[in-house]
Amino acid sequence: MLPRVGFLGPAGTFTEEALLSSASADAVEPVAFATIYDTVVAVRRQEVQWAVAPIENSLDGSVTVTLDLLADEHGDLEIVGEALLAVKHSLIATHQVALGEIDTVISHPQVPGQCTRLLRGELAHARVLPASSTAEAVRVVASGGVRGQAALGTRLAADIYGAAVVREGVQDHDDNVTRFVWLARHEPGVEDRAQDVSRPPLRLCEDTGDESRPIQWKTSVVFWGSGAESPGWLVRCLDVFAIRAINLTKIESRPQRARIGHYMFFVDLQGSAREPAVAEALTQLRAVCEHVRVLGSYPAGADPSGS
Repeated sequence: MLPRVGFLGPAGTFTEEALLSSASADAVEPVAFATIYDTVVAVRRQEVQWAVAPIENSLDGSVTVTLDLLADEHGDLEIVGEALLAVKHSLIATHQVALGEIDTVISHPQVPGQCTRLLRGELAHARVLPASSTAEAVRVVASGGVRGQAALGTRLAADIYGAAVVREGVQDHDDNVTRFVWLARHEPGVEDRAQDVSRPPLRLCEDTGDESRPIQWKTSVVFWGSGAESPGWLVRCLDVFAIRAINLTKIESRPQRARIGHYMFFVDLQGSAREPAVAEALTQLRAVCEHVRVLGSYPAGADPSGS
């Protein structure tokens, strides 16, 4: 029996594309879920061994539901892999229609921010409604048969559900990329996470023999603490990486969902938590912060542009 991997469904979503592009199709059994929340919780409930979830888009920023699930009080999720997917959105309807006939556009809430030129320009007259995924939006439009309805989704979804592509490449920029993470269940209290979780069957550079693209490691961390109220606290936190020449590829704050003005900080850095410099930096960070959680060390995804 193949290990099960959860993804945001139904068939034809970008998440499914990211899953299939980063792991061999004959090595896993993809399992569709209705929402990102359901996909991630399925790992906690051990309904699937791994889950693939979007975490960041180059145009629209972070997928906050994924960040919040990683940082919540359970502490039982770990990032074990990453996939970067070039995202191209299509405007899809039941039949070929003029843009002036479209009065409703349906898509995942993260997508309209990536297609603002179209929605604020030629489709400024249309209302925008949310769907649980881009593929679900296409399925709803295709099954509804309403001429004035359209969806923002993938050409694959249009083919699957028998809809018509009205216009391809409607995203604001051609270099639109979404970052997805592979998630596994981690038992809280186990210090050596690398020994605690199984690694997914990702297509890595060492597997293909492409020595020109050696595997690069990335580590994700979330931290917060009462010291955040004092001047210079965040600088002291980040300085533990700077003095060791550890490059940070991302830093973002999210509310702690407590009192206003209290935040947690997400950091992505180059390198594995097992490397001496990174391990020292994390030890020093724990001396400055009340709470530090390593969300995972994992192979960084390959740039879909090939650069």
